[in-house]
Amino acid sequence: MSTDDAARELLQLLDIEQLEVDLFRGVGSGGETTTRIFGGHVIAQALMAAYRTVSDRLCHSLHAYFIRPGDPKIPVIYQVDRSRDGGSFTTRRVVAIQHGKQIFNFSASFQIEEDGWEYQHAMPRVAGPEHWPDRPELRAQHVERLPEKYREDFLRDRPIDIREVEPRDFFDPEKADDHNYLWFRMQAAKGQDPRMQHCLLAYASDMNLLGSSLRPHGLTWFQGKVMTASLDHAMWFHAPINFEDWHLYELDAPFTGGARGFNRGSIYNQNGTLVASVAQEGLMRPLRAKGAS
Repeated sequence: MSTDDAARELLQLLDIEQLEVDLFRGVGSGGETTTRIFGGHVIAQALMAAYRTVSDRLCHSLHAYFIRPGDPKIPVIYQVDRSRDGGSFTTRRVVAIQHGKQIFNFSASFQIEEDGWEYQHAMPRVAGPEHWPDRPELRAQHVERLPEKYREDFLRDRPIDIREVEPRDFFDPEKADDHNYLWFRMQAAKGQDPRMQHCLLAYASDMNLLGSSLRPHGLTWFQGKVMTASLDHAMWFHAPINFEDWHLYELDAPFTGGARGFNRGSIYNQNGTLVASVAQEGLMRPLRAKGAS
């Protein structure tokens, strides 16, 4: 599968099927991961399910809890509750279900277009995406250090083009500042409507976010020292999205403790406009080495 094919697959994943009034079904397989459903996958499908019940306004914020790991072998059922339809704001609650149990709870608020005072933080000065290796190039540098059974999936094409700024060693990273940056885009987003643009950015917003809290401890997922999982996720949309263009993701993690890490992100387009903000708490539980007492 090429990157273009992976991008088309993601667009198809977000074209969820309506089963009944306020009841939808999404494909669980595909996208970023094969062993469990990627967090951004269910965020984006839940947002699309909510959007299918809202006609005249765009999402300005969403909040979600991950309750159980998603099973990629079966579809996900999304049940939408029309909490409120107001004059300016609309609220939706979405529950994602697999095997008869909730795996994910989600709420989103939608607002009519309104004018108001404007202010934002300036976009950080970071070398552009052309200065950094793309994801396939970066992974190819490390693939020989993986057990052979994992290599094919590790090198599999993904839908989002990512360029990490000053990428760390996957297996033997030094302790680093929690502040970090990446550029990302999906060229197949070109021509998509504002709702799909929101869903694609919501999908991508879960990428590398939890990794910020691992940086000060010299950890990555590849070492087998830490169990990680997204616990919750919040996102605010500030400006129109054109995700076919490069966006800078500014990330940090101001706190880790209690086997959790708190992570934040600010997303800027190349013109310097702050288009979205993100926050997430993630599990980062120490794993004991085999044989340790």
